[in-house]
Amino acid sequence: MTNSIGDIEEADCIFITGSNTTSSHPIIADRVYRAKEKGARVIVADPRRIHIARLADVHVQQKLGTDVALLNGIMHVILEQGWQDQEFIDQRCEGFESLRDTVKQYSPSVVEGITGVPAGDIERVAELYARANAASILYCMGITQHTTGVDNVKSLANLAMLTGNIGRPGTGLNPLRGQNNVQGACDMGGLPNVFSGYQQVSNPEANSKFASAWQAELSDKPGLPIPDMLAGLEDKSVQGLYVLGENPVMSDPDSDHVSHALQQARFVVVQDIFLTETAQMAHVVLPGVSFAEKDGTFTNTERRVMRVRKAVEPVGDSRQDWEIIQDLSNRLGYSMSYSSPEEIMQEIAQLTPSYGGITYQRLEGDGLQWPCPDTGHPGTKILHQERFARGLGLFHGVEHQAPAESVDQEYPYWLTTGRIYTHYHTGTMTHNSPTLEREAPEGWMEIHPDDARKLGVRTGDRVRVASRRGSVEAAAYVTEDISPGTVFMTFHYVESNANVLTNPATDPIARIPEYKVCAVSLEKAA
Repeated sequence: MTNSIGDIEEADCIFITGSNTTSSHPIIADRVYRAKEKGARVIVADPRRIHIARLADVHVQQKLGTDVALLNGIMHVILEQGWQDQEFIDQRCEGFESLRDTVKQYSPSVVEGITGVPAGDIERVAELYARANAASILYCMGITQHTTGVDNVKSLANLAMLTGNIGRPGTGLNPLRGQNNVQGACDMGGLPNVFSGYQQVSNPEANSKFASAWQAELSDKPGLPIPDMLAGLEDKSVQGLYVLGENPVMSDPDSDHVSHALQQARFVVVQDIFLTETAQMAHVVLPGVSFAEKDGTFTNTERRVMRVRKAVEPVGDSRQDWEIIQDLSNRLGYSMSYSSPEEIMQEIAQLTPSYGGITYQRLEGDGLQWPCPDTGHPGTKILHQERFARGLGLFHGVEHQAPAESVDQEYPYWLTTGRIYTHYHTGTMTHNSPTLEREAPEGWMEIHPDDARKLGVRTGDRVRVASRRGSVEAAAYVTEDISPGTVFMTFHYVESNANVLTNPATDPIARIPEYKVCAVSLEKAA
């Protein structure tokens, strides 16, 4: 997030897109409610009538995979009306001509034809967002999990810069992270092309710095993203897989293919706190510890680094994750001798400029938000206040592109996926909670009444859902909250896992799969 969670309350307008905020980020949703009580206008763009859409001043239901067209249409109106912040554009940005020339082609009437959103609603969204004194954008995986995920985010950045809604209280471009420490994992180099702090492995200076600190020769070539790891298992270029706190058999697209790839591996190790569907396929399972059994830090969605303290002793034979990794490293020939998580944090600060001023002592209380380059720095609540990290903010002229696959006679319905409030991700933890399991013991498929009538199904009837990759059965839930021709499912349940159906096609830059849109067929199950 460029801004802070509390800062959301300072917004005059909040634009929520690709985020089922109340289900997936209830604490953030609470901030939106507070802002609404203070008079903020709320815009929601989502193909479903999600809960937070009920408090929106405007809710638009764009067709799946048409986010770029919608955003270009909004920016077209802003430029036509002269609502852009030209001073901000001239002083702090570059590439404006490319954006202006691109969005000229996206009039509200043209965009209505692409997105299904009425032209009048596009104009209303543009006015509410552009004419606010401080407008905040909140987005989540409904924006990123597309083959055009990077383009979607670039378009949101275009919108924020076009109106000068960046670097000030109540503004910003604010991605809501999908898991509690995914920000911290990325910060620490949990990506195939970077060291900690997003320092590129291909950068000679960064590579030399880490090689010196670790007294090891390091490759300057990026590692493999998950889709390439799975392909490597099948073509034998990858021999083994070490899975730490992940359940790809449930969470990755085209899950039957994932299982097949794992079956080809010579060796699979899973380190986790429960025997997940992936762990059941492993040759070795290493029992790690839960958050309550460990010391260390988490970094949350607003870049806030916070202490985690052990509340209970590890259960059974489970051990600290860092200790397991250290012992494995020592047995494989690379010596590690850390004595505590705090010692590891000290090394992080030495090697990671954005964490340079973060120590355990300074994390007492509310923690610190990076960048925090030295111990005299208070942390950073709002990014890009005076300048962007690259100097000038770069506009991109982004064209709409269709999803990787389309509906046809064989697969005439669109499928989108997401979460519900009672369960989390693959259900590894929440299915082990009797209370949560009782709330939602089985998966279902949302379907519009018009489509339900065509199929002859009612709420509770079983429906067979099939894509080009596989099929599952789920109970129907008939609701007008979903658009005609579109159905919604979750990936929380192994017996009705939407990821059996989803498309493994990925964004060419970020390599994020297109979880949010694929083509399916429906039929009433026997």
